[in-house]
Amino acid sequence: MNKLKITFLGTNGWYDTKTGNTVCILIECPEYYIVLDAGNGLGKLDRHINQTKPVYIFLSHFHLDHIIGLHTLPKFRFKKKLSIIGQKGTRDILKIFLNWPFTLPRKNLKFKSEIIEVPEGLKKLPFKAEVLPMLHASPTLGIRLEIEGKIITYCPDTGYCKNAVELARNADLVITECAYTVDFNVKNWPHLNPETAANIAKESGAKKLALVHFDAEKYPDFKSRKIAGSIAKKIFSRTIASRDNMEIEI
Repeated sequence: MNKLKITFLGTNGWYDTKTGNTVCILIECPEYYIVLDAGNGLGKLDRHINQTKPVYIFLSHFHLDHIIGLHTLPKFRFKKKLSIIGQKGTRDILKIFLNWPFTLPRKNLKFKSEIIEVPEGLKKLPFKAEVLPMLHASPTLGIRLEIEGKIITYCPDTGYCKNAVELARNADLVITECAYTVDFNVKNWPHLNPETAANIAKESGAKKLALVHFDAEKYPDFKSRKIAGSIAKKIFSRTIASRDNMEIEI
């Protein structure tokens, strides 16, 4: 069984700072690459792939810190097709966003690309995936991936919800956002703090938890991230607080 390498290209939420770029996570698989969200970390993708395998970018939702990196697509020279995966309406939104006057139109890219809307489009993917809605201020999807006998779950912008626990059930790795700090919460703009993220991992029976999407204002330095990781570890010991360019294998 092949190991999967996960590289955290961007770990910030909201905007870039000295701690890193906005959220983007690379999963290197034997036959293809999967990218979770397209914040400004996406611009580093060509440092970590050889561009000869198909690339699948999953967009959880359309807040700018999750899609702003798409404007760097013209720099890439993918040899195989790029597939952008998103919720219903992704095609219409990207027709506006990946177009003039914002960036080079998708039709002018130097490689083939397609947009796959889920859940209907899941059958088109070469890997098993399940998506469920998260609890956020705008429609947001979490995703559960089954690759090479491993389960990776990504719970992006969300408050605590049953769907997050269900997607993370017995996962080898669950990647959750951690925008809020200890004890902080806002009901009309749901996000996770270290405690709720750790509780999702614990309740779901996951094997490992990686915290990402640290709000750039609330987490101004790595010390604050370390504190969040320490709090989460008290609930779920196998927790890591991610940083840009961190690599792990499962």
